[in-house]
Amino acid sequence: MKDYYAILGVGREATQEEIKKAYRRLALQYHPDRNPGDKEAEERFKEINEAYAVLSDPEKRAQYDRGLLGQPELRTEDLFDLFAQVFGFHAGRTAPRGEDLEAQVEVGLEDLLKGREVEVAYARLVPCEACHGQGGRRVACPTCGGKGVLESYRQGLFGTFVTRSTCPHCKGQGHLLAETCPACRGRGRVAREERARVRIPPGMDENHLLRVPGYGNLGPGGPGDLYVRLKIRPHPHLEREGADLVYRLRLGLAQAALGARVEIPGLSGPITLEIPPGTGHGEVFELPGEGLPYPGEARRGTLRVVVELSVPKH
Repeated sequence: MKDYYAILGVGREATQEEIKKAYRRLALQYHPDRNPGDKEAEERFKEINEAYAVLSDPEKRAQYDRGLLGQPELRTEDLFDLFAQVFGFHAGRTAPRGEDLEAQVEVGLEDLLKGREVEVAYARLVPCEACHGQGGRRVACPTCGGKGVLESYRQGLFGTFVTRSTCPHCKGQGHLLAETCPACRGRGRVAREERARVRIPPGMDENHLLRVPGYGNLGPGGPGDLYVRLKIRPHPHLEREGADLVYRLRLGLAQAALGARVEIPGLSGPITLEIPPGTGHGEVFELPGEGLPYPGEARRGTLRVVVELSVPKH
């Protein structure tokens, strides 16, 4: 039989308040939203909830202490219901997820040729460790008795009707803040610097939003998402027009009249271009396949070389 006291790190004589405090600390530490993809943390979270489900119930705890209680079977939804209940959310109300966040990353045109993985630094809100996300010391709301809802009864022709409404005193929370936590100033969450790795696909447009699930603010109902806005750094020689690129080639009058061999700065490297004799101002040479990739496709746009004649000043 599992040692539920050891799992929560409390002694066998621990009070209900000590058991609840230990559960809050461990549940926050091993919550799947704070440890995405960590199977060991996920199993630990299940064990912690299993232990708390027994030790927080006086009857089940007494049976467990006498060795009469078998291992309870908790479904995944039970784990999060228990977590939400301890952290101040009642049955019948969905615990809110954390807010979505937006960050910005700047890349060059070269990065859009094959795509690139970048690291984004940003700040997000996580539960305050000093008060275990509670915002301070909480007490049950005297108006609703800790239920978060008010019930009114009305006798009608066909029996008694019950009307439920959100408690205006505690705004449906079921509790009030008696003492404010100095670390988070009663907010229950603090800002923490985070880093997320994001893959930039080839050919993405300016201001495109890339969604990173689960990297937003943490809330009792799970984390929000992070949206990374793409900014394109200006290129020193090339202009972008969708998947096409434009290069403005400055030619002298002699080069235009007699023809010349010039080098064009392409994204994949320098490109040699033959300028035929008699080339005029504004003439365009197209180099298919030398532009940017079309998003989600293998084909690339065109590099257009626009001739601009340099007229000497007298």
